[in-house]
Amino acid sequence: MFPRTLWGMDNITMYGAEWCGDCRRAKQWFERNSVDYTWVDLEEHPEEIDTVIGYNEGRKNIPVVVFGDGSHLTEPTDADLEAKLAGDADNGEQ
Repeated sequence: MFPRTLWGMDNITMYGAEWCGDCRRAKQWFERNSVDYTWVDLEEHPEEIDTVIGYNEGRKNIPVVVFGDGSHLTEPTDADLEAKLAGDADNGEQ
C-alpha cells in the first residue's frame, strides 16, 4: 500500500477503455495497492479523447494516468506506477 498523499498524489485520474488490456492491468494494480483514482472511460466520455491526445502530443495511446503533481504516465507498467508512487521516478512522464 502506498501513502500517495505524502507525494502529492491525492488526485490521480486514469483515462482509458474497458477493452484495453493495459488499462485493466493498471486498474488492477491501483486496486491491489489500495490507491484511489478517478477512472474516465473514453467509451462513455468520448469528449475526453482530446485530453488524452493533449497529454500524448497527438497520439491516442491509453491508459494515460495523470497525477496530482501535474505529471503523467502513458501506458505505464506496474513497475512505472510503483516507482512513481514511491517517489523514485525522475519526473513521472513518458
